[in-house]
Amino acid sequence: MRLLALSGSLRARSSNGAVLRSALALWEGPTDLADIGALPHFNPDLDGEDAAPPASVAALRTAVAAADALLLVSPEYAHGVPGVLKNALDWLVSSGECVNKPVAVVTASPFPTGGNHANAQLRETLRMMTGEVVTAACREIPAIGPKIDPATERVADEETLADLGVAMTHLATAAATPLTP
Repeated sequence: MRLLALSGSLRARSSNGAVLRSALALWEGPTDLADIGALPHFNPDLDGEDAAPPASVAALRTAVAAADALLLVSPEYAHGVPGVLKNALDWLVSSGECVNKPVAVVTASPFPTGGNHANAQLRETLRMMTGEVVTAACREIPAIGPKIDPATERVADEETLADLGVAMTHLATAAATPLTP
């Protein structure tokens, strides 16, 4: 089963990037990371009936369509979803690649809330897009800083890593189980 990950952080040494790398290492199967930083700002005029989408948008849509499941890992900025991730989702709203696609949302924050506002917003957006949000696979990771090993840029906290493994197992189970109409 192929997993496609989208990161809400473009920072090279992001703690959410460390969470994402750790989660991908727990997935049993091929994984890809979408390059959402290359996407233009969402503009429906660039994707209308008579227009072909920009190449980076077409590549994202192809990658999402080819995936069996999606993983969104994101920080929270100002109690919300980072613009780069919201922009990527906006490009996917009307194209249909997310319909019935199993999705997990993981947010990590230096604060005790674990990015709960962004997590809730992402889940709501994905539900509206008729993605299959796998609630048992979604996580809010609080106080992420000390849980990351700066040398490996991966989650080092055993409890957090084990919980992330449980989340990935729930996502894999959802991806392997076809939806019944």
